[in-house]
Amino acid sequence: MFSLLAVPAFAADVPGGGISAENLSRHVRILASDEFEGRAPATPGEEKTVAYLIDELKKAGVQPGGENGGWTQAVPLVRAQVEGPVQATLQVGGKPQALDNGGDVVLQSLAPVDRVRVDAAPLVFVGYGVNAPERGWDDYKGVDLRGKIAVVLVNDPDFETPQPGAFDGRAVTYYGRWTYKYEELARQGATGVLIVHETAPAAYGWATVKSSGLSPLFDIPRADAARYHTPLRGWMQRGLAVSLFERAGLDFEAEKKRARTPQFAPVPLGDATLSASFDVKRDQVVTHNVVGRLEGTQRADETVIYSAHWDAFGVGQPDAQGDRIRHGAVDNATGVVAVLELARVFAAGPRPQRSLLFVVLTAEEKGLQGATYFAANPLVPLEKTAAVINIEMLSPDGPNHDIASWGNGRVSLEQDLKRVAEARGRRYSPDPNLEAGFFYRADHFAFARAGVPAITAGAGLDRRDGGVESGKALRDAYFANCYHQPCDAWTPAWEASGQAQDVTLLYDLGQGIADSAAWPQWQEGSEFKAVREKSEAARR
Repeated sequence: MFSLLAVPAFAADVPGGGISAENLSRHVRILASDEFEGRAPATPGEEKTVAYLIDELKKAGVQPGGENGGWTQAVPLVRAQVEGPVQATLQVGGKPQALDNGGDVVLQSLAPVDRVRVDAAPLVFVGYGVNAPERGWDDYKGVDLRGKIAVVLVNDPDFETPQPGAFDGRAVTYYGRWTYKYEELARQGATGVLIVHETAPAAYGWATVKSSGLSPLFDIPRADAARYHTPLRGWMQRGLAVSLFERAGLDFEAEKKRARTPQFAPVPLGDATLSASFDVKRDQVVTHNVVGRLEGTQRADETVIYSAHWDAFGVGQPDAQGDRIRHGAVDNATGVVAVLELARVFAAGPRPQRSLLFVVLTAEEKGLQGATYFAANPLVPLEKTAAVINIEMLSPDGPNHDIASWGNGRVSLEQDLKRVAEARGRRYSPDPNLEAGFFYRADHFAFARAGVPAITAGAGLDRRDGGVESGKALRDAYFANCYHQPCDAWTPAWEASGQAQDVTLLYDLGQGIADSAAWPQWQEGSEFKAVREKSEAARR
């Protein structure tokens, strides 16, 4: 088991004058300003963001860590954007219902087509849409979905069961993620997918679905893209689903309950059909990861990565105040500026034994694309990457007693974060919201799938001013009102002292790994342990 022997119980002082709350707040204020246009990939906002990050990494004193001796890694992506009006009609019992795109549904496509056209496709309810032989679960039972639209529930079959079953209770597995639903239904041959939105199991409201869903989609270039994407995909409001089931002679809640059992089989939604048509503008773009490097003194071929994603959602529809820019201050300018500060203080201090990479990733909000591309095209050997410490959504509301990580990663880094927190008189809190599935929603997941021990750290909830009750209320209000919305913005009330304390712990964590000869480990029960073990010989 890995041990942070390099960090004494009292915790070492941080070089460079320590992590500066003033620097953190200043960087967020700039990156989340209107000038950066919401930092969407492949826009003028990206150009400004990348230039700013490179300039700050230079000032920090680290070296270029990108391709060909530069500061960036080019990430080629296919961009797909609905262009023009969306025509969508639901027909049940011979009665048509026009659907509003953005109101009733959000429709989109990543299929390699310039126009989507679906004519009177039958709707079939497929429960949670899970095919998991290792868990004894198959929601499809051999039903042919070609030419049909699958209506599917978000999250896992266990989410609303009184006792944990095959899917870890309320702690979301990968089968509960909306990304999995789309992938699996493409494998099943469906013409389209409509995920039923419900706020609790989705972990965000319809406003988030709308703002994300009406933005451009991104994917890595694929010669066989039709195998990976249904022609039509999207979300539908819960109220629309309830009405649809009722008109089809079914009870939505009763069918949901049936879908929580392994005996579930798909059920046609009466004579309901969906017709939809819209144009899709597809092009190939190149976006960029930004990478700084600090060479290790003894084992330079071994690496510790600090990462965060720079992208947000750019310019969208105006909110009630007329603001169209999704500024992405908490999500995730806070993580970006943490990486910049870590680069500065590490460069100011003694060189660690292992090399450090400071990676600011693109297109996380488009499906972890920048991280996925890096993991598939690594700039350092992944088998000799000791750890990825990813940073997301630090709190603007002052200090907390605790620091948290996302999901139940079953990785030794969680215990190591606990150790460094206690060394500075704080504590580590496991993810208090496992049902949100955050483990699968952050960039560390792309590295974990490649076997690298990885963690995403974020703010705890136990505020020094107000305790857990206050912290939870602030978090809930953020996700209800500002997540992926224009109001996720820097204000003069921003209090970065808590962020500075959190980033100090992440300095301790990375410094301990970088000055240790030991390797962090996936623990028993981790789905990534076997992948890592395949490269064990490289670390001996």
